[in-house]
Parts: sequence; structure tokens; C-alpha cells
Amino acid sequence: MKQHSSQRARNLAAVRLLAGAAMISFAPVFVRLIDMPPTSSAFYRTLIGGVVLLGLVLVRRERLWSATAALIALVAAGLFFALDLWAWHRSIWYVGPGLATLLANFQVFALALAGILLFGERLRWELMVAIPMALAGLALIVSVDGSGPRPEYRWGIGFGLLTALAYAAYLLSLRQARLRGAETSPVGDLAVASLFSAAALALSASVEGVSLALPSVRDAGLVTAYALVAQVLGWVLISSSLREVPASTVGLLLLLQPTLAFVWDVLIFGRPFGIGEAAGASLALAAIYLGGRPARTRPSGEDREGPGQ
Repeated sequence: MKQHSSQRARNLAAVRLLAGAAMISFAPVFVRLIDMPPTSSAFYRTLIGGVVLLGLVLVRRERLWSATAALIALVAAGLFFALDLWAWHRSIWYVGPGLATLLANFQVFALALAGILLFGERLRWELMVAIPMALAGLALIVSVDGSGPRPEYRWGIGFGLLTALAYAAYLLSLRQARLRGAETSPVGDLAVASLFSAAALALSASVEGVSLALPSVRDAGLVTAYALVAQVLGWVLISSSLREVPASTVGLLLLLQPTLAFVWDVLIFGRPFGIGEAAGASLALAAIYLGGRPARTRPSGEDREGPGQ
């Protein structure tokens, strides 16, 4: 009876994980639909999401931080996440939601390399196979895309890869905050990091000369939905499932996000999609899964907390 109950809990957790991955797959769709500069939409995502998450912390009467070192790590996480969204939103506009999201998920390779260089983890055979696979998949996608020679397309690829690096740095910083703030909750950490991200993006908008004014009621509604879906609801569902779902399965199920992002790009924005690009995307997705598989000694769900793309 107990085993049956445990299996049922794992199944429900997997459903929550898939639902969360499906929700965050709409994030780049919102970015394209919102008639605002990339920095402005990123600002409202983090501001609204941060305020909602802060409200959850206050309702639960949880602490926001417990040590100076944890707060410093959260500030770093907020700055890296601001850079993440700043670059990713531009990549979405230049190469489309599908490819931009696929590139952002290359963060698994940056995290794996950081583990080897910074934390003395061993170089796994999966990573040695996955990196050339991912590069081959990306090269195939770019080579068959007719817009490849355009300068803005190359900028979009560059912004996508910068997104992956910033996202990996964000996750590492958030992990350090969790290790140093045992008395706080993941939701509280995300609230603090999100609000620091909003502050950084507001400063960036000022430097760029970009207005933060909401141009219409439509855009106000879209940016609010974007924040709630991508910054709050989707990742609350994902985070709540991580303890019950094996880490290797988490990586596989989360591939639903970039896969659906490609689907929405084709269906909603009419992205040209041929056999060559399908093969390249499939190869890159397989590489992301292979490179993101955790070491056998890693606890289930570790390093996978945080509001992703």
C-alpha cells in the first residue's frame, strides 16, 4: 500500500513537472507578442514575478535571508538573471522563440564545465559526447536556415549563447545562496533575486534610453500574464515536483520546454521548418539531455531550482 502511494506521488509530481515545463514554453511567445522593447518586458517579468513571490513569502511568514553571504549570492543571482533575460529577449527577436530557447538550454554544458573547473568534478563521458553533438545540431540548424547570413541572425545566435552562460551563472549563484541560507525558502530566494533583477533591468533601461511605460492595456495584460506564467506558476509547479522525480527524469521531462517552444514558433509565427532543421533540433535536444544528466552521486533535483526560461 505504501509503495503504491509512493508511486502515485511520483506520477503526480511528474505531471506537475510536465505542466510547469509546458507553461514556461510560452515565455518566448509572450516576448514576441508584447509590443515593448526587450529590456522593458524583462523588467516587468521580474518585477511582477518578484512582487508575487514576495507576497507568498509574507503569507507563509518565511524569512527572506538569514546571512550576509546568502544575500550577496542572491544579489549576484539577480544580476546574472537580469543579464540572462536581457540577452534572451534579444535572441528571441532575432532568431525566433524556438532557436533562442534551445540556445538558452545550452546552460547545461556551462554548468557541467563549471563543475569540472570550479568544483573538481570528473569529466563524464556523457559530456564529451554531448558537446560535439550540440554543436553539430546547432550548425545543422543554422546551415539550413535561409536567414543565416543576415547580421541580426548572427547576433541572435550570440545573444542566445550569452543567455546560456548567464543562466548557468545565475543557477550557480542561487545554489550558493541556498547553501548559505538554510533558514530561508527557495521561494524567498527567488523573490529576492527577481527584485534585484528588476532593479538591474530598470537601470539598464535608463542607460539605454528605453521607456518603461506600458504602451497599451493589451500589453499590460500580456506582460502580467508573462510574469505570472513564466516567473511564478510554471516554476512553482516545477520546483514542487523536484523531490519526487528522479534527477535523470527531470532532465528528460524538462526538454518539453524547448521542444514546445519550437512548436509554438512554427505554429504561431510561421517559422520555416524543414527536415534538416528538425534533425538539427533533435540532435541538439538529445545532446542537452545527455549533457544535463546528473552524476550518480548527485541527490535528486539538486541544482535544478530556480525560474528558468
